[in-house]
Amino acid sequence: MQLTINKFSGSFAPLKMKVHYNIQHLPLFRNAVITIGTFDGLHNGHRKIIELMQSEAARVNGETVIITFDPHPRQIVAKDKSPLFLINTLQEKIALLEKVRIDHLVVIPFTEEFANQTAEVYISNFLVNTFHPHTIIIGYDHRFGKGRSGDYHLLEDKASQYNYVVKEIPVYMLEDVTISSTKIREAILQGDIDAARNFLGYDYFFRGIVTKGNQLGRTIGYPTANLQIINENKLVPGNGVYAVTINIEKLKIKNSGGMMNIGVRPTVDGTKRAIEVNIFDFDHDIYGETLTINLKKYLRSEVKFNGLDALKTQLASDKIAAIAALK
Repeated sequence: MQLTINKFSGSFAPLKMKVHYNIQHLPLFRNAVITIGTFDGLHNGHRKIIELMQSEAARVNGETVIITFDPHPRQIVAKDKSPLFLINTLQEKIALLEKVRIDHLVVIPFTEEFANQTAEVYISNFLVNTFHPHTIIIGYDHRFGKGRSGDYHLLEDKASQYNYVVKEIPVYMLEDVTISSTKIREAILQGDIDAARNFLGYDYFFRGIVTKGNQLGRTIGYPTANLQIINENKLVPGNGVYAVTINIEKLKIKNSGGMMNIGVRPTVDGTKRAIEVNIFDFDHDIYGETLTINLKKYLRSEVKFNGLDALKTQLASDKIAAIAALK
């Protein structure tokens, strides 16, 4: 990890992670220690791999370089074209990686042409000529090149020819990543927010733009912001009522308390799934604004009530429960 001296305090501070989108204009990395992956969720399992990279980079006086892909490779090569829902969007992933002090993130556009290069060309042209790696840290199950023919053993075979070192990510770390990613998705869809947080190491969050709704909430004393998810591939939590905190980017508001409902609103005969957020003690016009929703606690499932008065009574109870959960 690169360090710089803060001229005001004399203390050492990590340099900001550099994000690269054009591989034709990459800097010459110093003793690059690289790994490759989607790092979706950047959860505790991923952090162990990153710590392994950072330890190796410190040992060889090198820089950490993560290579990731956008869009997700499965969206291009998978025969099953069903939607792929991600724990993190690319921009969220970038923000999370900045916090764990990676030196460089290189975002590779994943295309059919890229996927169809031979494994040998992938190593020589892509990895070696582009990144000049000192060390490649990779899992035994990593596959690359046309037909997924390249693997850890091929990288080992080419190591002396291209003058790099290959280090294997321990099996237990890879299994931890796979198991954790699966459990995180299941937990988010089932409303088990505590389990998701334990695996992620942070609150699950998503971003949405405030759009016009039916404005029913304000007539019963609980005005809501109707949200349209920004990225259609973002994993949306399961239906139900949640205690949340809200960040409003333009207004520079952070961690404002509120409650959120995800569902079809059966009490008013709704049929289309909607995401509605009631922000406590808040009275501003925020149509068109971008909100970040941080999930804190699942409160209850979505229920059809016997009229608006019963719904209003329940919302009052929900607010009490949400405020208690947010303390």
